[in-house]
Amino acid sequence: MLANRASIRFVFLLAYLFQPPGSSAEVISVRYQEGVSHGFLVLRTVDVKTIAYGDLTQVVRGDRVTSRMRFLFNDGSVYEETTVFSQRGTFRLLSDHVLQKGPTFTRPMETEIDATSGQVTVRYTDEGKEKVLTEHLDLPPDVANGILFTLLKNVKRTAATTTVSYVATSPKPRLVHLEIIPQGQEPLSLGIYSHKAIHYVVKVKIGGVGGVVAPLVGKQPPDTHAYVLGDAAPAFVRSDGPLYGDGPVWRMELAVPAWPDKAASVRSRK
Repeated sequence: MLANRASIRFVFLLAYLFQPPGSSAEVISVRYQEGVSHGFLVLRTVDVKTIAYGDLTQVVRGDRVTSRMRFLFNDGSVYEETTVFSQRGTFRLLSDHVLQKGPTFTRPMETEIDATSGQVTVRYTDEGKEKVLTEHLDLPPDVANGILFTLLKNVKRTAATTTVSYVATSPKPRLVHLEIIPQGQEPLSLGIYSHKAIHYVVKVKIGGVGGVVAPLVGKQPPDTHAYVLGDAAPAFVRSDGPLYGDGPVWRMELAVPAWPDKAASVRSRK
């Protein structure tokens, strides 16, 4: 009898764990339209060891933006995310495709989100076997996958907290919330130029009993600390947080390309 009651409690617990969060999130209005761009990025560990170099490109067609972020790791691993979103009045995710493969990742995975239909497909490898999960989620219009840093440039800076939705895959797709909390401004410099960046903390809110249990079993994702220039033309500067769902905390920063030493090149040709 006691075993039956325990089983019933376990079933109810699972039901709570996997129920979606409430609908308190909000769409972000377009204050600064995205344009055509191409920038360079670098990934470092918490002890400032460089592990990957990458770039971010954006192409704009009308009110539709296609963003592509790529990283090539020192061990040959690859992380690539291609996101399509619209910026007609508000930011709206249309699709997001993430590929992560190589020894850096404990679980190679490919995720596709069709925000229009709500279909989420996850391809991953588990114990050497390839598996595919396809689920339909009722996605709200504020899903932030692939556009978080864009949203940070447009959130109301006077708001104590801004909440958006996010599709987490572990590998099972699940809708969670991200709470964006401003922490004030912090100074930074480039040579003799001084600037100030707005510091945001992004917290993952799982919701339901799962949100209570997750920290107890070590499943609560760490916070992300992101920094955005607070000038008239806001720009992403740096973030400290996981690149993927259950990943470690890495630092993502803007990078400057290295040019070959022309003098050395001339000497080598002699």
